[in-house]
Amino acid sequence: MIKIAPSVLSADILNMERDVNKMLEGGADWIHVDIMDGHFVPNLSYGPSLVEALHKRYPEVPLDVHLMMDNPQYYIDRFARSGASVLTIHAELHADISDTLRRIRARGMMSSIALRPGTPAESIRGYLPLLDMVLVMTVEPGFGGQPFNAGMATKVAEIRKMGYTGLIEVDGGVSVKNLPYLRELGVDVAVMGNSLFTSEDPLGDMEKIHQM
Repeated sequence: MIKIAPSVLSADILNMERDVNKMLEGGADWIHVDIMDGHFVPNLSYGPSLVEALHKRYPEVPLDVHLMMDNPQYYIDRFARSGASVLTIHAELHADISDTLRRIRARGMMSSIALRPGTPAESIRGYLPLLDMVLVMTVEPGFGGQPFNAGMATKVAEIRKMGYTGLIEVDGGVSVKNLPYLRELGVDVAVMGNSLFTSEDPLGDMEKIHQM
C-alpha cells in the first residue's frame, strides 16, 4: 500500500491546522514538511518550530521532514528534538553525507536522501546501506505546484535495480492519475501537494491511492 504524505507547503498558512486535520481525517499516513533556507533553493519556508508544533498537535503522526539546506548537518539534533520522524538531506551537498546519514539514524530518525532532477541515481549507490528511504524529485525543489515530469520517475526503477529494498518516495506533481505508473516502478511513499489540498474529494482520492 502506498503511504500518502500531504505536503503542508500547499496548505493555507493561516488555516494550517484545518487543512492538516482534513488530510489526516481523509486517511493521510504521514505529514511532509519542506524546510528551505533560501540558499540551497531560491525560496524560504518553515523551520524546526513548525515541526515541533505539528508533533505536539499530532504526536502519533510521522513527520517527514525534507531539508533543502546547504548545511543540514548542523540541524540534526534540533529537528530530532522537534519530533521529526524522517529526515531527508540532499545528494548534492558538499558536506560529509555518510556521516550525516549515520547521525540522523543515531538520533532515532529514519535517514533519507533526495535527488534533484539533474542528479543521476547512480550517485547514491554508495549511500544505500545507510538509507531508510530515497526521495526522488520529479521537479526542481523549492516551489510547490510544478507539473509532474515522468522522465525523472524512471530513477525509481534504476534504484530498485541496484538492489535497494528500502522505501522510495516521490515528490513533484504527484496525483491520483500518475500514481499507478509510479507504483509499478516501485514507489512506496507519495508526497502530494496541490493535487490533494485543492481536490474536491481528497478522501475519495486517498481511498483510491491506498487501494493501489
